[in-house]
Amino acid sequence: MTQVIDKTGFVADEWPEDGVELPFDALWTGQDLPIDQPLAVRFDIFANPENLAPWFDKVDMVVLPFGTSADGRGFSLARQLRQLGYTGLIRAQGHILVDQFRAALRVGIDQVAISDEQAQRNPEEQWQSVSLSEGYQTRLFAAE
Repeated sequence: MTQVIDKTGFVADEWPEDGVELPFDALWTGQDLPIDQPLAVRFDIFANPENLAPWFDKVDMVVLPFGTSADGRGFSLARQLRQLGYTGLIRAQGHILVDQFRAALRVGIDQVAISDEQAQRNPEEQWQSVSLSEGYQTRLFAAE
């Protein structure tokens, strides 16, 4: 099981039971895409976000895998997806630390999904204690 976290704290996973999650490469293999079901795509960390752009209107959620907390590619991919115009849900899944939560939200990640074991080590209060206010750099650039 996993625990989903958004800017309000621990939340229930509201991904519908009839939702379909496909690997990124399934979009090109001729696999039929669901027509009447919500679609999630598990993004390939090595893929180019521009390749997903033609499917933005069909994809309800992009899942970005984080294999380790030291791998920041998921943050870059989330920012690129938002810059390309993706407006659906972006969920980081895997090894995300509480200290990385603010950065995840700032680059456009809506939710983080962690293991139940990590949720026990890092309870909801820790995630809620993360400041969501603007960073000092935003305030500095606004003053110019």
